[in-house]
Amino acid sequence: MTLSSAPAPALPTTAPRREFWFGLPALRTSARSARDTVRERLRAWQVPGDTCCDAVLLVSELTTNAVLHTDSGRVLCGLSLTEDAQRLRIELHDEGCAPVTPPGHRAGPAEEGGRGLFLVEQLADRWGSARSTRAEGQVVWAELTALP
Repeated sequence: MTLSSAPAPALPTTAPRREFWFGLPALRTSARSARDTVRERLRAWQVPGDTCCDAVLLVSELTTNAVLHTDSGRVLCGLSLTEDAQRLRIELHDEGCAPVTPPGHRAGPAEEGGRGLFLVEQLADRWGSARSTRAEGQVVWAELTALP
């Protein structure tokens, strides 16, 4: 649940980790494609159900945030799982130039949006944003413990 504005160090591991990358157009409909792609990949990696559900929600919120709040034409999503399957990292790279910050206030019951980064903050063990090394904008990353 901690936020960092510096890039997170690579996931610690003694053996190569599994990685998967996919790109999507920055459209509202891409959040569903991101959810479906992440769910399929994590099931193939046999990631535990609770972690898989949390990861699907995280990628949905990060994708939606990038689509709604940046001028991106495309987004790039990455998943990394340590070889021991204990840590999962989700990255969402966009073409935006503004840093991502934690929510300044909680959305009220009548507000339609404004809960995405709050959910990220609640679900992730650690999360943050930094300048992307893979796109022309920012990366928002989140990490989860993937225990059975």
